[in-house]
Amino acid sequence: MPSSALAHDQIPVLSAAEFEKISQLAYQHFGLDLSHGKQGLVAARLGKKLRELGLATFQEYYEYVKADRTGAAMTTMVDYLTTNHTSFFREPRHFDFLVKTIYPALRSRSQINIWSAACSSGEEPYTIAMTLLEAFHAEVAAKVKIKATDISTRVLEKAKRGVYASERFQGVPVDLMQRYLLKGQNASADSYRFKNEVRAMIDFGHLNLMEKLPEDYRCSVIFCRNIMIYFDKPTQQSLVQRLSDRLEDGGYLFIGHSESLNAITHGLDYVSPATYRKPGHSKSGQIGRS
Repeated sequence: MPSSALAHDQIPVLSAAEFEKISQLAYQHFGLDLSHGKQGLVAARLGKKLRELGLATFQEYYEYVKADRTGAAMTTMVDYLTTNHTSFFREPRHFDFLVKTIYPALRSRSQINIWSAACSSGEEPYTIAMTLLEAFHAEVAAKVKIKATDISTRVLEKAKRGVYASERFQGVPVDLMQRYLLKGQNASADSYRFKNEVRAMIDFGHLNLMEKLPEDYRCSVIFCRNIMIYFDKPTQQSLVQRLSDRLEDGGYLFIGHSESLNAITHGLDYVSPATYRKPGHSKSGQIGRS
């Protein structure tokens, strides 16, 4: 460790100039809005990383991130600056709407694409899969493809494993767990792993929503919940437009209930709180091709 390194319990002062540099870096690469009094939050969260790396100042950390051509340091930085808070069956009305309204309109399809666009550690896409399996059984296993993406490689690794501590399932019905999860054994006795039929429905992948989205991908449903709270209005508007471009006509966008599209310009129709629909078909319930 270099002689200038911090003592284990020390966090350096984050100067206004250093805060501005880090804020600009986060905004340019990830769309994160770190203004409005968030200097203390940045210092506290990135200070942990400075200690780990043995760096004495935030200027050194900024230079370290900029110098990393792999992009890994940049991704780790945003991972520290955002909160990967999620849970199974979070905001359950969206899943009810998926089962009662959306899937019946798509049932005749041979393949149905659903995108969890900020999936964090995977609770959301696994909930989508369980909800549909529970309502329509094996029928959906062969036709529903859930694309699950996140900017954090750390949480994606957890999501791909599909293994969660038992306390994560508080509030999840026991019969549901028995059908779709396997209890760990021996050293893993306090955890559960999703069965293969659930895992096979989900394709996890790394994606920065600020970068170019897959051109050839179209889906009927996008879950993009509780991520836009990190963005300013221009970034929100740009993201919603690009997400809308990936929706089929008549497709649905779900956002978090603490979020709203009221202050931005978009071409989506309001359906209900945190639920929007892309216009394009006059026939009620029709999505995409007939």
